[in-house]
Amino acid sequence: MTQLESRKPEIEAAGAQLAFLAAEKRDGVWKPGKFLENHPISGVFLLDEDRAVTKAYGLYHALGTDALNIAHPATLVIGRDNDRGGIVRYIYRGANQYDRAPLDDVMGALQK
Repeated sequence: MTQLESRKPEIEAAGAQLAFLAAEKRDGVWKPGKFLENHPISGVFLLDEDRAVTKAYGLYHALGTDALNIAHPATLVIGRDNDRGGIVRYIYRGANQYDRAPLDDVMGALQK
């Protein structure tokens, strides 16, 4: 989130906006409300409490050495195409909880 927040002016100049999604319950282990109090962001922050969005995009991570009932870290660039709604233009699915999309790749996808 921090890397993308720091590039917010460029993201907005490309006609895009930031939205963050966490596969977490409001009162879950990581306490997202408390986290955001200590680490405020300027974008939208959504909770996928039932993991429906995470599952729909193939990002659900039920069990792994570094995960339990959460999402693979992922970055998506979703664009609009006239009457067709959101089209996934770019997706990066992390192999583990520390694997993140290369920022230059994300910015390149936004420019397209």
